[in-house]
Amino acid sequence: MTTSSSDQLTGELAKQQIERFVARFEPNYGYLACHCALPLVLTPELVNYIRVQFLLNQEVPWIAEADLLLSELCRPVGYELYAMTPAIRSHLLAQFETSEFQHKFGRNRLKSVAQLLMDYVTYLMGTHPPSRQGEFQAQQWAAMVYLDQHRTQAEEEIATALQGLVNRGKNGQAELARLQRLIQEFRPQLSQYDSLMKFAESLGMWLKGKIPPDASQSYGVHGVNLSLNPVTQLEGFPAMETFEFEVVTIGLGAGTEIELEPFEFEVTTIELKPTGWFRRKPELIINRHQQQAYGFTEDLGNGVELEMVAIPEGSFMMGSPETEQGHREEESPQHQVTVKSFLMGKYPVTQAQWQAVAALPQVNTELKPNPSYFKGENRPVERVSWYDAVEFCERLSQYTKRQYRLPSEAEWEYACRAGTTTPFHFGETITTDLANYHGNYTYGSGSKGKYAQETTPVGSFGVANEFGLYDMHGNVWEWCADHWHSNYEGAPTDGSAWEDESKNDNDNDNNWRLLRGGCWGNVPGSCRSGSRFIYVPALWHNVYTFGFRVVCGCAWTL
Repeated sequence: MTTSSSDQLTGELAKQQIERFVARFEPNYGYLACHCALPLVLTPELVNYIRVQFLLNQEVPWIAEADLLLSELCRPVGYELYAMTPAIRSHLLAQFETSEFQHKFGRNRLKSVAQLLMDYVTYLMGTHPPSRQGEFQAQQWAAMVYLDQHRTQAEEEIATALQGLVNRGKNGQAELARLQRLIQEFRPQLSQYDSLMKFAESLGMWLKGKIPPDASQSYGVHGVNLSLNPVTQLEGFPAMETFEFEVVTIGLGAGTEIELEPFEFEVTTIELKPTGWFRRKPELIINRHQQQAYGFTEDLGNGVELEMVAIPEGSFMMGSPETEQGHREEESPQHQVTVKSFLMGKYPVTQAQWQAVAALPQVNTELKPNPSYFKGENRPVERVSWYDAVEFCERLSQYTKRQYRLPSEAEWEYACRAGTTTPFHFGETITTDLANYHGNYTYGSGSKGKYAQETTPVGSFGVANEFGLYDMHGNVWEWCADHWHSNYEGAPTDGSAWEDESKNDNDNDNNWRLLRGGCWGNVPGSCRSGSRFIYVPALWHNVYTFGFRVVCGCAWTL
């Protein structure tokens, strides 16, 4: 897909999301969304401030503030922090140029919103310590570029920040990518500044790992000399790390490079809205929004591919609280774990992928070519032991020259939660519209649903978590690398697998391993993010519920 067609698709998706939002509520909600599209980051306080200052006469109710922030137009980016995608922001801001908006609000309404935002950010900068000023600068620039009297100052500040980051070399690369992305968002307002836009284009090429043809050229922007010379002249400088860009190149050793490419996917969350008498009966509302992540595709031959997703490093609280429905002692104590970045299979390993790898040369043990009970190329492979899964990874590693393995238990839970702390990455409950489990049972305020009594093709529900992973709840249990431990006392806090050397030296098959995620035959409580299951590594082949997904243990950087 070309860049232009990709942009058109992204723009059309944004338009449809906005139309669904307005149709779900009322046209006045659209006015609030447009006014809130100017800030790069939204807070409940800022949304309230905008509504009170501009829309009290438009019959926009106070509840619209929460409805906007919790809709598919916004995504959480921190505690009580929300952001719209560039495509949604662009489409909403364009409404201020329409005759309808200008007739209703006047020709200068967008400038008025920009001035309010600038005053608001200036107030925040004056009431917070210097260490937090950087958090507000981009928000301030977003307002300044719409104000004639401040646009030149914004350009000068952006140019100064750009050259300062270029001079930092590799240490400034992630921030450079963020700033380059901001300039692209500000392009309609900065288009008169030809030098700044040309430098941003060259910077974009460099961030993709290419040397731009004008790399040695300097651009003067209000006395600031912009040039890529400080980085392009560094011998051996790796052009591999970037932040939310078209392609990211990561190195795995001599001769093994991977290009990460962006992909779009739909994320779903479940909202429980009180209804009925005394608001005691919760209504289950499924909210959907588009998200972007990075990944690459491994060619297994004969048209079979393995899709891998980049999982960013981070920290999370592993385990479940004692107050969580379905909590068991082995999920305690909750503890903080810091996980390094890695790549994980977008789906559980399918039967087609299994057959492709099982045909490769044996490393340690034999693999049955088609062990699954429920047949289907795109269904997850099942009836595989822990040893089978390890052999699969070793054959795949030998074939690709990249190190594949099973995920550690901490990596699996971190990837499943994807920043959430609820029982499921969907939210407080689960539904058979989104996952394959025993639908005759319920969890929390959820309802009964379908019971398929078999596996379903991977990704068939069409929704992923915030990291871009599918089928993390239900379908098949997934093997992890760790030995089983009855609780988390003494567990590693660095995301590594918790293995006991004494058990590794023991040749018998009673050294329990563990699985995560639940399966098609489990009650929903067993499919929670924190749920754990124990089994012997040498599987009895009448178990139709055990599968796995792979990890490529390569670190990468946003």
